[in-house]
Amino acid sequence: MRYGYVGLGHLGGLLAASLIRAGFDVTVYDRDPVAVSRLGDMGAAIATSLPDLAGRVDHVFTCLPSPQISETVLAQLLPFLPEGAHWIENSTLGRDDVLRLGHLAGDQGVRMLEAPVTGGVHLAARGAITVLVGGADEVYRTHLPALKAIGGRHFHMGQLGNAAVIKVITNMLAFIHLVADGEALMLARRGGLDLKTAWEAIRASSGNSFVHETEGQLILNGSYDVGFSMDLALKDLGFAMDFGRDYGVPLDLAALTRQTFARGRAAYGGSASSTQIVKLLEDLLGTDLRAAGFPPQLE
Repeated sequence: MRYGYVGLGHLGGLLAASLIRAGFDVTVYDRDPVAVSRLGDMGAAIATSLPDLAGRVDHVFTCLPSPQISETVLAQLLPFLPEGAHWIENSTLGRDDVLRLGHLAGDQGVRMLEAPVTGGVHLAARGAITVLVGGADEVYRTHLPALKAIGGRHFHMGQLGNAAVIKVITNMLAFIHLVADGEALMLARRGGLDLKTAWEAIRASSGNSFVHETEGQLILNGSYDVGFSMDLALKDLGFAMDFGRDYGVPLDLAALTRQTFARGRAAYGGSASSTQIVKLLEDLLGTDLRAAGFPPQLE
């Protein structure tokens, strides 16, 4: 089984590295020569172009920042992939994008498996991230060994498009929790509490969340370095709002959170870490949320 991997950014590079460490035959391509070289040093073959990669592999993974880029990359891969190839998409796409691109690939004999991941880049680095899968069962089973190398837990959500919905739901909740956690920590700070003790108390309480346990530490350190950008957060919140309209579900908290992230991007730029959204409140009140003993990055 020869795999290609296209898109070696914060997340994709870690997922590809997990495949390499597990012993899979992996050929990589990215426009960033540093990312390519890093995986080449781990044992990956290096393609000079997308057509070159497609001609060397049986199946291809992608992890890209937008549906538009996924479509552009797919168009360059499809004419050169072998008969019976599968496309495994680790990117977060909208359901309509998944269905449209899945049909586009299918028209040229390539079957798609959507496999977005969730849990954070620190889990991806350990091969312990959660994989959300949509697509035909036989395609899922074909790539289950590779998916197990990438992630610790897997949920086959059913037909193509279903994983896009649950991935957007999980990200929507994470961004809501992030804004809420910033407000909670600020209440503790302005109320005169020791922030380290307050963080520990919240973690042991009914108010705890995965975001508090993970990104809360990066807030208290002041690095905000989560490896996920404001632009990506707004993309995913946009998908959530689209689903709300499509399915007739009012998403009041998601809408407010999206507005907050729009202000965050205006203040700090689209490439700023999504966790930096809490800095809006820090700057507004002239009060930081620093505490000793928290790491600059998650491990």
